[in-house]
Amino acid sequence: MIDTLDHLIIAVEDLDKAEANYTKIFGMSPVWRGEHKELGTINSLFNFKNTYFELLSASGEGLGAALVNHYLEEKGEGLIGVVFGTKDIDKATNSLKKGNFLISDTTDGEGINAKDGEVRKWKNLFLPPELTRGLFSFIIQHTEGTLPSLGTYSNASINKLDHVVINTNDADGFIKIYRDIFNIRLALDKFVEAWKSRMLFFRLNKTTIEVIEKKDSSDSFDSLWGLSWEVENIEEAHKRLEKEGVEITAIKKGIKEKTLVATIKSHNHNVPTLLIQHL
Repeated sequence: MIDTLDHLIIAVEDLDKAEANYTKIFGMSPVWRGEHKELGTINSLFNFKNTYFELLSASGEGLGAALVNHYLEEKGEGLIGVVFGTKDIDKATNSLKKGNFLISDTTDGEGINAKDGEVRKWKNLFLPPELTRGLFSFIIQHTEGTLPSLGTYSNASINKLDHVVINTNDADGFIKIYRDIFNIRLALDKFVEAWKSRMLFFRLNKTTIEVIEKKDSSDSFDSLWGLSWEVENIEEAHKRLEKEGVEITAIKKGIKEKTLVATIKSHNHNVPTLLIQHL
């Protein structure tokens, strides 16, 4: 059903400022600057080898603007959504309906790139609360046009999403949704002593959904936490970021063997952000 982690959504107050900050973090410019007039939002997109990253801001009135403003008022800027890609949204819709989930019809979306007037179109399938469990998440199928690709990435720039971290209080329930319903491969289920927590690792399109369980007595609930980005050379990336005025911790060995990591402490609009190099 689910083929890719299509993109991530970050709510920001000032799109120009956020775009400038993430241009420094990523070491590249966005490939798309668009507007969703019917939703009352504007966005800026950065494209990577395995996903894309959407900065989203309210620009008027509509459901999108209401969503962004709600998150900004409740929690401030930050990571608000994860969107999953499918090659066949009609098949995904029918599958969920057969599972007795309350699913609405798909909706059409369209974006126009302010840079060159190029048009992209897609279909969205919004998911019921019993499947999202607190996350803003939906399924997308791109139907027309493509997002411009950089093609090559420098050793000092970010090139792909290594993993996204999701917190949950119900790991077993998470598995039933993401493995059994969404058909995303569960690569690992283990207790990690360093975190004192059960952790799940789901893999798709060369990235990982890392799930950390923190049990409590409340209803099943999931929340997005942070992002880890891969670089070819973390020392070069570290020097570039310091030169750009981005605050970053010293490079150290990662918890995973044969990795080096550093944490970005500024310019990230409240998104916990880790750089990682696989040796």
